[in-house]
Amino acid sequence: MPSSPLTQEQIAARRALRRQRRARRRRLVVGLGACALVALAAGVVVGRGGDGPASAALTPSAQAADRIPVKRTPAQANPAAPTRSRLGSGKPVTLAFGGDIHFESPIRERLAASPADVLAPMAPVLSRADVAVVNLETAVTDRGSPAGKEFTFRAPTSAFEALAAGGVDVANLANNHGMDYGPVGLRDTLTAGRRAGVPVIGAGWNDDQAYAPYRTTVNGQRIAVIGATQVLDDHLIGAWTAGPAKLGLASAKDEARLLREVREARRTSDTVVVFLHWGLELASCPTAVQRSLARKLTAAGADVVVGSHAHVLLGGGRLGKALVAYGLGNFVFYASREATSQTGVLEVTVTGRRIDGYRWVPARISEGIPYPLTGSAKASALGSWKSLRGCTGLRP
Repeated sequence: MPSSPLTQEQIAARRALRRQRRARRRRLVVGLGACALVALAAGVVVGRGGDGPASAALTPSAQAADRIPVKRTPAQANPAAPTRSRLGSGKPVTLAFGGDIHFESPIRERLAASPADVLAPMAPVLSRADVAVVNLETAVTDRGSPAGKEFTFRAPTSAFEALAAGGVDVANLANNHGMDYGPVGLRDTLTAGRRAGVPVIGAGWNDDQAYAPYRTTVNGQRIAVIGATQVLDDHLIGAWTAGPAKLGLASAKDEARLLREVREARRTSDTVVVFLHWGLELASCPTAVQRSLARKLTAAGADVVVGSHAHVLLGGGRLGKALVAYGLGNFVFYASREATSQTGVLEVTVTGRRIDGYRWVPARISEGIPYPLTGSAKASALGSWKSLRGCTGLRP
């Protein structure tokens, strides 16, 4: 049976625990900052950019996060604040991105037994980030009628419990399964996310809400994350796209609207992220449409552009001063072949508009659940991921 919704007492207890963790993290950051000053005085130089020997270099604070997997719950940003310098507050923030998640069998059985177990293998990776974002490719509802399409996905409200327990901060609903059970299903999904305390992007009660970014402030840095989908069944585009007084999804097919939202977020944010559902299923190289949209988004002010949909991994790297990752693959998803079982988490460290470093944390899906790789399997997967950059036009 699905687990019961959280009570107000449980929610209050979780918030109190998060406040305690934030206070503990602040004390640790002060100590780490003192160590960093000593290191700088001794002439230690920390490199920026590139992939590094086995993965891309992260900033000192991100390396410290490897040892201290505690998540902060930042305060909301002030959207009316004026635009600051390129580096914002000058303090780094770590972002983490995972691909497609649904809760069909065999994952459904794991969810019913214990929501916290679904993402447990990857929780340390997601939880050490300041902001972790995934693509939730299912309706969270037990109502509605299935859309007229080949595959439709839905899950109980415990799906959001699984995301929260696994360290996910934000879920993108803008994808070709977000309204698999119609407007009723999307209403239930939005309500379930709110009740579980998991913010969603890419969908809303109208177009303003659907395109609105998730906003948060970490280390004094104002972060904005926008979700949109470039993948919609042709006969469902009109019904599924949000409008002025119409429930629906944020569509990247309306490029002008999406670019306008990015420019608006740029004015009031230090770091702008766009999470897209895009690409061609099972194609390991980005399409011309993807590459064109990535250029437009970064020109409009996006600092990080990531996405999924192809069910396989695509390459990532630098496009000018921005970071683009064309395909994060499946994440919590049934996978019937080797290519679709390859997955992982993309970690990116940013200081305002500056990409300090990024790295791929490889994993493998088994019975629908991702497990991090180690040893020679990890090294081989990292090499494979880096090789995917060859057809992207991106730099290391």
